[in-house]
Amino acid sequence: MSSKPIDIISDTRVQHRTSTLNNHNYHYLYGEPVGGRFKATVFLIHGWPDISAGWRYQISFLLDMGFRVVAPDMMGYGGTDAPEVPPNDVSLYSYERAAHDIAELAKTIGAKQIVLGGHDWGGMVVYRAAQFHPELVTHLFAVCTPYMPPTERYLSIEDLTNKFLPEFGYQIQLASGEVEKHVKDERSIRQFLRSTYGGRTPSGEVGFEPRMGLNLQNYHSVGESKLMNDKVLAYYVNEYSRHGIHGPPSVNWYRTRKVNWQRDRALLDKKTISIPTLFIQANYDNVLKPEMSKGMEKYFPKLTRGEVKASHWALTQKPEEVNAIIAKWLDKQGLGIRSSL
Repeated sequence: MSSKPIDIISDTRVQHRTSTLNNHNYHYLYGEPVGGRFKATVFLIHGWPDISAGWRYQISFLLDMGFRVVAPDMMGYGGTDAPEVPPNDVSLYSYERAAHDIAELAKTIGAKQIVLGGHDWGGMVVYRAAQFHPELVTHLFAVCTPYMPPTERYLSIEDLTNKFLPEFGYQIQLASGEVEKHVKDERSIRQFLRSTYGGRTPSGEVGFEPRMGLNLQNYHSVGESKLMNDKVLAYYVNEYSRHGIHGPPSVNWYRTRKVNWQRDRALLDKKTISIPTLFIQANYDNVLKPEMSKGMEKYFPKLTRGEVKASHWALTQKPEEVNAIIAKWLDKQGLGIRSSL
């Protein structure tokens, strides 16, 4: 089974499609196995600062396994609409809105039920999608992202960072508007991406640090990231340049903490997710650390755990290991390589 990525520009197995979902245009990658017969539909939901192409290694692998695969650019990213806030309401970037848009996309392609996978912000989206639309999601997997249940009490990102999770400090910077003032042309977008994907300056300094965010003094001098070759980086820069990063392709997601808490209150009696769920921990993730996933079994009676020796970017850093864990889990669910089409 191949762990080679799809060619995000010219791969004949994958179509670039656009659909209008709840009055906004979404771009998504769409692929079917050779012959057009598939045993289930898998939706793959990316996080920040990724786009649908962040799943390029998993799309290829899942097609080889006989699945239909759909990977959307989420609101504010790539070829999907990026409504400015204001005048638009920030709730367009909320978990609930994303869940409803996923449900609408499934309806658009004729999928009555889906397997749902997520990474980073996408991990939180897939948990909430399974809660807001339990009739739609049959199986769930998340890479790196631990489950965070709905809560009675609101905790601001400042309080969360100061009291519990200092490595979330970057979220304060991203929500502040400071990054948009600097990252607004192709060159700065390229350097921003190199920094967030682990690039370093000639002297070995990082351009992005979780507790502080983007280093606005040195990110211009950050070199290549080992996680992105020139072709992939050029594609990401082009996709990001569609919107600039004005209130963005990304950072509006960091301004939704209050609205997410408000919308999540409808789920206070639905904290438990009973469908088969796989959680893959990246052991060297310096933001979503292993200890954050302790106690997930309380909310997931059918939880399977896996782990990879990788950073936050496990999807592309250790694709063979990630794919092998997903394949083994799918096989146990009766959806694996040995199941019939």
